[in-house]
Amino acid sequence: MTRVPLPVNDPNRSYLPGSPERNELKARLTAMAGERIDIPIVIGGREIRSGQIGHVVMPHDHQHVLADWHMASTEHVSQAIAAALDAQREWASRSLEDRAGVFLKAAELLTTTWRATLNAATMLGQSKTVIQAEIDAASELIDFWRFNPYFARDLYDEQPISTDAASNRTEYRPLEGFVYAVTPFNFTSIAGNLPTAPALMGNTVVWKPASSAVVSGYYVMRLLEAAGLPPGVINFVPGDATQISRVLLDSPDLAGVHFTGSTAVFDGLWKLAGENLSRYRSYPRLVGETGGKDFIVAHPSADVQALAVAIARGGCEYQGQKCSAASRIYVPRSLWPEVRDRVVAMMRDMRMGDVSDFRTFLGAVIDGKAFDRISGYLDDARRNATVVQGGGVNGETGYFVEPTLVETSDPGYRLLREEIFGPVVTAYVYPDARWLETLKTIDETSPYALTGAVFATEHAAVQEATNALRHAAGNFYVNDKPTGAVVGQQPFGGARRSGTNDKAGSKMNLLRWVSARTIKETFSPPREYRYPYMSEE
Repeated sequence: MTRVPLPVNDPNRSYLPGSPERNELKARLTAMAGERIDIPIVIGGREIRSGQIGHVVMPHDHQHVLADWHMASTEHVSQAIAAALDAQREWASRSLEDRAGVFLKAAELLTTTWRATLNAATMLGQSKTVIQAEIDAASELIDFWRFNPYFARDLYDEQPISTDAASNRTEYRPLEGFVYAVTPFNFTSIAGNLPTAPALMGNTVVWKPASSAVVSGYYVMRLLEAAGLPPGVINFVPGDATQISRVLLDSPDLAGVHFTGSTAVFDGLWKLAGENLSRYRSYPRLVGETGGKDFIVAHPSADVQALAVAIARGGCEYQGQKCSAASRIYVPRSLWPEVRDRVVAMMRDMRMGDVSDFRTFLGAVIDGKAFDRISGYLDDARRNATVVQGGGVNGETGYFVEPTLVETSDPGYRLLREEIFGPVVTAYVYPDARWLETLKTIDETSPYALTGAVFATEHAAVQEATNALRHAAGNFYVNDKPTGAVVGQQPFGGARRSGTNDKAGSKMNLLRWVSARTIKETFSPPREYRYPYMSEE
């Protein structure tokens, strides 16, 4: 058996003034901002142009159109299903090492010649700053494509015991049918991982990217083709989510859904799959990472400066549009004045604007719909809570929302319960003596359970929080912000209303995309039906 390389996490590049990577990325940003590309549907390796056009604009300059993309019709979706099923026969017959070679090559291309392109596409199309794009579109996606083959080989190595009389082995077959991958706007790495993790295990995929992230999704597709991905293994089908989902979930060949997005949408997919259950060839695997209402809780022994930085960064990086973003914080009364003042100072210092300016800390939120939703929450905060910092919005040239800190005296206030997906952090200040009661409140306040963090220098307090919040977060951090999971180090996912917790970036996720078959070969089969005990007395 050949071995895949031992993976190492890709180091983030610094992009310091005068560095080669900064100069290369600046040039690519300028070139791509001057283009208006035409993005086709890609089915079975063929480019298809439907003529029904959608547009991708820069969120921080929404009059600037980056791309025109072709929307898939129901007929195109049916064609994508046929292409996936046709491609699977050959793709599934390949060895793991052969399939892994495609994604290992893709990782190497992204490390080198494609890095600036995918970073620039993510910055311009999704309004990510240079460091947020580098962490996401480059390093994390490289890690997925390097670590997943290693985890897959580890899974294949898990074999049953054989004896002198018989050989036993487990075959990790791909699922029977196609996998539907639904990817979000906020992480290019997730858009690259959701279709490729099932494909690595021998499945073929119909991929619907988020409409607001079609540009980076298209470049991921082109990168995979450059790495040697065969036609039809992954089919790129942008379009109306409801229409596409209904066709795919009506198919008896649906084998699984790999999803990241809103809880409401995943609920709808699950219900639709349930309605069609008797139609399917096999029970489909439903894997989803959905919403979050992620918390930071501070004990009176917490380090104030570390806590303040975690709140500011965890709540405002990428405009709070991470599923893991710090959105609700619980601070003891004794620490609150100092924590509040430090967070406010940091938020006021954060530069907001065009992400092509590398001094920028916040870009714009993704689109007008998100801008209006966040604005509604801020209106509510002005009426029913205290806006300590920020709260301003400006949609004239881009969808800009100021980094905002809200304080409430109501532990059940909606900004402590509902997902906002913007740079809005809501604080509840608790009496120092009610530490244990506050932990219980955190556990019971929100329906989500994605990420959370505790800050404390007293070890006993850390253990109390770890135990009390056991089911409140799938990724739990001690003295660190609740964002920034690294592939191979912190497998990512949450439970409750945050998803199925199948841990992207780990062997646990890959196990969902195979259907095991146990094979026993007996060397000397019995030739007599009778057993020895049946002999006469």
